[in-house]
Amino acid sequence: MSKNKKKRYQVEENETIEQCLDRIKKEGYMPVRRTEEPIFQETKENGQTSYKPIGSTICFDAIPIKSEH
Repeated sequence: MSKNKKKRYQVEENETIEQCLDRIKKEGYMPVRRTEEPIFQETKENGQTSYKPIGSTICFDAIPIKSEH
């Protein structure tokens, strides 16, 4: 019996979403959720810390594809 493990994939730099989805499929997984996570840069001005968004990353949660015979 194998555990049903989720795996998280991140769209790499210089990789399209389509290429990431192909990579997920080749590893035997199926994407179930897409999320975008912001990337912030911390800056300190006059003793105060502020956070500015500088980009975002796209992540996919994937589950194993069940092959039933």
